[in-house]
Amino acid sequence: MDITGSFSLISSILEAEASSASSKGFGFNSNILEANVINIAILASGVFYLGKNFLTSALELRQQKITEAIQEAEERLQQANARLSESERQMTQAKVVIEQIKKEAEVTARKVKETILAQGKLDIERLTNSGKSSIEKAELQIKKQIQQHITNLALKKVTYQLQEYMTSNVQSKLIDSNISQLGGQI
Repeated sequence: MDITGSFSLISSILEAEASSASSKGFGFNSNILEANVINIAILASGVFYLGKNFLTSALELRQQKITEAIQEAEERLQQANARLSESERQMTQAKVVIEQIKKEAEVTARKVKETILAQGKLDIERLTNSGKSSIEKAELQIKKQIQQHITNLALKKVTYQLQEYMTSNVQSKLIDSNISQLGGQI
């Protein structure tokens, strides 16, 4: 249907309503030129025709922006999922490394403990042996000191006894006896 056919249809509808409204006191002006119906129809069709292209391009632009935003969001989601997967993989590797470190630390701690205990045992044995030898040396030294003291006491006693026993008479007899023994050998 073209525009003129539309106008004639609209005008006939409007005349029918005007005749029914004239009995009520409100009326419809059936003179098309006087009512500016043609101007309004031209204006409405121009707005529709020109606005259709503008509205279509605006909606297409809006749709394109929304589509691009959705695609960008999907790309970021994929990147985030990839980073999440990588992070989870790295975390799994880190857990494996941590477990290995824990096991190595336990083994090292055990070896260090055994080494320290073995060294402690050697130190105790060395100290025990050193103590024994020090005690033995001290015992020998004390024995020597006791022997020397006993010897000194014995010598003092013998000297004292000799001094008491050796009178000038005894000394003369001893000298004479020794001379006579030597005389027979010379």
